[in-house]
Amino acid sequence: MKKLLVMISLGLMLSSCEKVFFKKDGASTNAFENFDYLWKEVDTRYAYFDHKKVDWNLMNAKYRSRVYEGMREDSLFRVMGDMLNELRDGHVNLISPFNVSVFDVDLLGPENIDDRVILENYIGTDRVITGPFTHNFLRNKEIGYIRFRSFPGTVDSIQLDYIFDRYRNTKGLIFDIRQNGGGVINDAYTILCRFINKRTYVYQSQGKREPAHAAFDQPAKSYLEPSGQIKYLKKVVVLTDRGTYSSGSFFTVMSKAISNMVVIGDTTGGGLGLPNGGQLPNGWTYRCSITRTLDINGNNYENGVPPDKLAYVDKTRLTMGIDDVLEAAMKEIQ
Repeated sequence: MKKLLVMISLGLMLSSCEKVFFKKDGASTNAFENFDYLWKEVDTRYAYFDHKKVDWNLMNAKYRSRVYEGMREDSLFRVMGDMLNELRDGHVNLISPFNVSVFDVDLLGPENIDDRVILENYIGTDRVITGPFTHNFLRNKEIGYIRFRSFPGTVDSIQLDYIFDRYRNTKGLIFDIRQNGGGVINDAYTILCRFINKRTYVYQSQGKREPAHAAFDQPAKSYLEPSGQIKYLKKVVVLTDRGTYSSGSFFTVMSKAISNMVVIGDTTGGGLGLPNGGQLPNGWTYRCSITRTLDINGNNYENGVPPDKLAYVDKTRLTMGIDDVLEAAMKEIQ
């Protein structure tokens, strides 16, 4: 169990949605050889074929027909990248010296925030910046608002002690991770451990066993342990949208398992698998999701973690300086 959890944490840290582990192989420029190698690696290692309802054999037939000997490298890259994007997974990439294939999960839904509206109409220019957190009081100091744009891996106890001490007398906190594309999963644990007073089961993970598509190890449960001198046990509202991805989705899944937390906004972008990869014969590299994550009830939210309460910004009201998602969060805190 501990080994799998370490793999997941390490994989997400190294990716920060960018880096990856690689397997070394000899160099080759044969178009068919490289296409077949990539298809086979993904076929045996990818964890979400069934969940995403993708027929990988059909993708082989569809895209291999576009491959021919002597084709330009950028043309071959386009074919292989298009095939990978059929998986609709932001953790699936092909990387070459001249291009990187990316599936833009944040385009699956509207951007559910305007940071300028937040700054000008809610937290003001007197907001406080503590490490990666931007925060201030709302509603006559009844509510604390915390904006968290990424998981940089630098969240520490000094930052959190300051923030939770500052808002200790509020009725509730709003933790805004809209458009947070992920990063180092350790930050999620460091933050969420401040919102509990007992050991809490938050999700489960399964490693992919090659080569069958539906072959997985037994689930390994992940727990949060309370920590930190200063805790916040009142209501906490987490704000999400489709741009909330990877570690942002992990944070959301974990939040939904904590009794004093509620998630408001749009479904996240997903990204709940450990990305791992290797090197093609021609030296290009790839990665794909090789684990799957389930919530405490066994739900697979790889395509996005749903909020407890749906809320969207209205573009017309945004021009008036009103963020309806934030307004719904403030209403939630009575």
